Amino acid sequence: MRIRFKVVLVVLPIVVVAVAMVGLSSYLSATTGITRIAHEFLDFKTLELERYAMSQWQLLVDNELTDVPEMVEATKFGMESYARGMIRSETEAVFAFDSNGQLVLATDQTELLPDERHTVQQLVQDRATELVTPELGGVQRVAKGFYFAPYDWYFMHSEHYDVFYRDVQRITYQTVVILALSIVLSVLFLVLFAGTLTRPLRSVVASMRKIIASNDLSERVPVQYRDETGELAHTFNIMTEELDRAYAQIKSYALQAVVARKKEAKVRNIFQKYVPQELIDRFFENPESMLVGENRVLSVLFSDIRSFTSISEAMNPDDLVQSLNQYFSVMVDIIMSHNGIIDKYIGDAIMAFFGAPVKRDDDAYQSVLAGLKMCKSLELFNSAQRTAGRPEFQIGVGINYGVVTVGNIGTEKKMDYTVIGDMVNLASRMEGLTKYYQVPLLISQSLQQKVDGRLPTRLLDKVAVKGKAFGVRIYTAALELDRTQQEAWQRHNAAMEHFFEREFAAAAAMFSEVLRLAPEDLAARRMLERAEAYRGQPPAADWNGIEVMESK
Repeated sequence: MRIRFKVVLVVLPIVVVAVAMVGLSSYLSATTGITRIAHEFLDFKTLELERYAMSQWQLLVDNELTDVPEMVEATKFGMESYARGMIRSETEAVFAFDSNGQLVLATDQTELLPDERHTVQQLVQDRATELVTPELGGVQRVAKGFYFAPYDWYFMHSEHYDVFYRDVQRITYQTVVILALSIVLSVLFLVLFAGTLTRPLRSVVASMRKIIASNDLSERVPVQYRDETGELAHTFNIMTEELDRAYAQIKSYALQAVVARKKEAKVRNIFQKYVPQELIDRFFENPESMLVGENRVLSVLFSDIRSFTSISEAMNPDDLVQSLNQYFSVMVDIIMSHNGIIDKYIGDAIMAFFGAPVKRDDDAYQSVLAGLKMCKSLELFNSAQRTAGRPEFQIGVGINYGVVTVGNIGTEKKMDYTVIGDMVNLASRMEGLTKYYQVPLLISQSLQQKVDGRLPTRLLDKVAVKGKAFGVRIYTAALELDRTQQEAWQRHNAAMEHFFEREFAAAAAMFSEVLRLAPEDLAARRMLERAEAYRGQPPAADWNGIEVMESK
């Protein structure tokens, strides 16, 4: 919206309100005065009629003729004649009604309509003396009445409503016309005034458009007034002079920015194949922070293709590389879709972590989801392998959760953003144990505690991996289970607790129930054999249930 119209919209309501208040005041004063005069005139006529009626009756009283019907009728006729003499217009009329509301005197030919009789009867009954506006003979009238006791009549002096208020209506019409003309003239004046006021602003806008179109900073605005608009034009001219002088510097800075952006794009293009995108973004936001290592709690995932040496020997190099690249594409997409970072490829193995450089509340849960979906995605991948006549892949996934050191590790010539620590080594060892326990995925106890209740988990054993003296509980997990599987897993977890408490008979019984529900369950069968063996020959008193692994 142009500023001139804004000025009009701001000022116009003030003008309209002021004009309306003046007009309304004049209108009220005029109509009030005229209405008061009309009311007083009607009151006067009604009072005169009442006085005349009383004077005529008083003559009958003084002459003791009130009992002479002929004289009473003559008096009534005289009152009708007097009333007709008071009429000054064709629309004015005097009426008299008896106690039943019947019309007994009228100065014109008015006849009451049926629905008007009730109104008249009410007026007669109330003996109303205030100003009323009844309908008589189908015409609305303004009337003033009085009750005349000697005749038991109710007199009413009236005038047509439109005639009575004719001057008021004329003043109303004139007031509306004058107000409308005043508002129209005010709008025209305001538009002209706003146009004059904003002319310097339009000059500034026109000059700015010329500068935008031509990039010619020599354009100047004429200073038309010695006020704020003139100061604006003068300031604009100073600004264009300064911009003109700074133009060369701006071009230089722009060139430097373009060069820097091209360098950044080149760096991103080179390293995005090797470094996660989040890491690149963080480096460009704060390069210094990337040089500092830090301890952080996160999830570390290792996955490996089982018997890859045998697979590679059975395939020609082109097919092997193609299959491996397709496999990596599927797995990496799953990991990254769950906010994971690919740390490195170790031959056919993948190392990834969740929780750096950006930490999220559900990193642990997302890492397990990623591992489960990696295992599930093998079904489609192997289907494609079978179609192409290539060997199927089987993988093992190990995931651990704990404190690691994360940062840029390496030399100036070669540096990786990676994680190190015992938690990383344990994740690698757990991936190796998937083959021993014949499950596709193993997670640590610390990770199981993070996902318990959100995903079904199953305790498999308590192991001490090679190189470690302490034992950790290891679990497998699933995306979902049917009812039989749920019951089998619950019984298996309960049986494991009996096993670790040296209650081997109870453990063996429950493992047998698991096998009844799932006859092909290898984990339950393995634990049943161990429980039966310990039942026949109990372990030493210091036995803690830890299975010590001698190989990686």
